[in-house]
Amino acid sequence: MSMSMDPPMPRHILKVTDLTAEEVADILRLARAMKRDRDRYNEALKGDTLLMLFEKPSLRTRVSLETGMHQMGGHGVFYSIDNSPLGKKESISDTGKVLSRMVQGISGRVNSRESIRGLSKVSSIPVVNALDDYAHPMQMLADILTIQEKFGDWKGLTMAYFGDLENNMTYDLMRLAAMMGFNFRMAGEGVIEESVWEEVNEIVKTTGVTVERMKTSEEAISGVDIVYCDSWMSYGIPKEIEEQRIKMFMPFQVTSDLMKLANPKAIFMNCLPAARGMEQTAEVIDGEQSVVFDQAENRLHAQKALLVMLLRPHAFKWYLTRL
Repeated sequence: MSMSMDPPMPRHILKVTDLTAEEVADILRLARAMKRDRDRYNEALKGDTLLMLFEKPSLRTRVSLETGMHQMGGHGVFYSIDNSPLGKKESISDTGKVLSRMVQGISGRVNSRESIRGLSKVSSIPVVNALDDYAHPMQMLADILTIQEKFGDWKGLTMAYFGDLENNMTYDLMRLAAMMGFNFRMAGEGVIEESVWEEVNEIVKTTGVTVERMKTSEEAISGVDIVYCDSWMSYGIPKEIEEQRIKMFMPFQVTSDLMKLANPKAIFMNCLPAARGMEQTAEVIDGEQSVVFDQAENRLHAQKALLVMLLRPHAFKWYLTRL
């Protein structure tokens, strides 16, 4: 009498360090191949469905996920939970169990880390964080792919980040740099959560890079290879505190004069949406050093490779052997 085996544990990606550096490198290998030859992978996720939960709106996230699933022969289902957050109408446990019987994967763009963590604990299919208040792993994959395209490698590079330091982008960029092995400086306002520092400080013991907060923008940007900033007005920022935030972050605006202090071959990045005249000037984001639209496009390719790794891990390994 044969004994039934427990199904394999699903893989959840809630922050970029839920992947290893080696896995990120493999995802990038497949992403580059998918970018070169889309048609070769048009059945990679044939018949699979990704449920995309959105508590926060996003143009790039929705379009890149839906398009990516379509290009690989699968289907992306958009479902707004803006007016019905997870756990409100029914328990997160019930939601996770039901969805696990209907679709092959779940992505969630939510306000709080608690929602996506709760869903991952009860789902028997992969759950991917498409953004919460603690991390943004899909954006990290697009960013490191862009850096690789522009420099060939990220080892030995230095990135400087400016503006709001108390947010998901700062936290995951800190993790990404520590894990992948490039230096990271930041200048801005906000309190970085202690759990992020603890994780990053532990990782750099192995990789040997530096992750540090600087007092001024000039100190942070000196000689760096990558300049990065993000919106000062993330979704959900109350209108009445916008002026206060502008005043607080304006000393860290990326200008043409500030860019002159970076490596002359430095690139400028912003995960978009961007506001010209706020986190950066129009001259910077529309200038020759800006790679923001390459960066945005790479959301599509990096996410496609990640989804194959999560939804079809055996196929992912098979594709890698043929690159």
